Amino acid sequence: MKFGKTVCVLNVGGTRYAFSRDVIRDFPLSRVSRLHRCASEREVLEVCDDYDRETNEFFFDRHAEAFGFIMLYVRRGTLRFAPQMCELSFYHEMLYWGLETPDLEPCCQRRLDDRLTDTCTHLPEEGKPQEPRGAQEPLAEGPVGRRARWLERTRRIFEEPTSSVAAQILASVSMLFVLVSMVMLCASTLPDWRTEEGKAMGENRSDAATKLYGVVWIQVVSQRQNMMVMEAVCIGWFTAECVVRFAVSRDKWEFVRRPLNVIDLLAVAPYYVSVAVTMLTGQQRSQLQRAGVALRVLRVLRVFWLVKLARHFLGLQTLALTLRRCYREMVMLLVFVCVAMAIFSALAQLLEHGLDRGNPAYASIPAASWWVIISMTTVGYGDMYPVTVPGRVLGGVCVVSGIVLLALPITFIYHSFVQCYHELQVRSARRSPSPGFIS
Repeated sequence: MKFGKTVCVLNVGGTRYAFSRDVIRDFPLSRVSRLHRCASEREVLEVCDDYDRETNEFFFDRHAEAFGFIMLYVRRGTLRFAPQMCELSFYHEMLYWGLETPDLEPCCQRRLDDRLTDTCTHLPEEGKPQEPRGAQEPLAEGPVGRRARWLERTRRIFEEPTSSVAAQILASVSMLFVLVSMVMLCASTLPDWRTEEGKAMGENRSDAATKLYGVVWIQVVSQRQNMMVMEAVCIGWFTAECVVRFAVSRDKWEFVRRPLNVIDLLAVAPYYVSVAVTMLTGQQRSQLQRAGVALRVLRVLRVFWLVKLARHFLGLQTLALTLRRCYREMVMLLVFVCVAMAIFSALAQLLEHGLDRGNPAYASIPAASWWVIISMTTVGYGDMYPVTVPGRVLGGVCVVSGIVLLALPITFIYHSFVQCYHELQVRSARRSPSPGFIS
């Protein structure tokens, strides 16, 4: 913050709170801490509703009682619903100030999950900073204002696939390129493709066979050239998309740190690495793929392009958000499985091999661990199985224990998935396209 006084006053619904600049900078609520990074009054008005320079007072037109309970969370570390206030309204206030469901106490989380499950609501997207109406269309005139409006429109087209008809068209084209690139990647690994290429490159053949295989070789080379052209076009599209999105982004550093953008870079980089190595070594691409294991691994990394579909499909976004919020439950599930696997694998090795029973499949505890994990997950490939009566009893206990242990954290993950789906569904509805082509 490069303006105002040392003491900052937050006016939330008529209730004033005074803080120093240092406190504002490290404030636990993300919307409040953003005030410290504002360099102008225009940026301040994108965070709050009004600002008084004389008193250095920031006004927020929000629920004062709800913010009081949120301040109790800042001071004491516990967050509960305000009495006689709708859970959804309080949740609305939480999202506005930058809090999420895991910040609530478990009892309040269950109340909110039940309410979100039973009620179809239309909450505005407050998880991210809400832009005022004037932020999307700057009032400044002249070249600077026109350029700012153009950058904002371009950013929304590339970053918000449902914001306009143009954004939907661009998203459809991007998905088409992703599907084409995946089809080419799968086709390049087909046995028939490799067989025809191997036949065409054979050396010991008669004259008639040489002519025949020469025709086949020409066809193979033609097909490979077509695929290389299509691959180059797809890479060019993805590269141009990344460059444009980076150029119109508001915060370049934040853009680089986003996981989806990192995945986009990892998916595009192998192509340029292989082209650079080809130019430096003077070898053909096919020879490089046979000789260089690293290049083959980099080529397979193109499957990460499928993650780009998460920008356009609500289901993948819900899955990613659920995994991010339920990482504690996922770790707990992993601990359950690992502890049970260690116990059952040791007992299985003892009962099947350690007591001179002679079952070679259970010669070691690591080998028995494979049997335990496929039994606990009820997969049962049948490649190894107990032959003794104690071993079979242990196998039954292992299967039942696996079902129980895997079912324990599922309830928490399910409720979080439902909640994330409702949140993303509401955000997608708010970004639905307007009648205009661009905005």
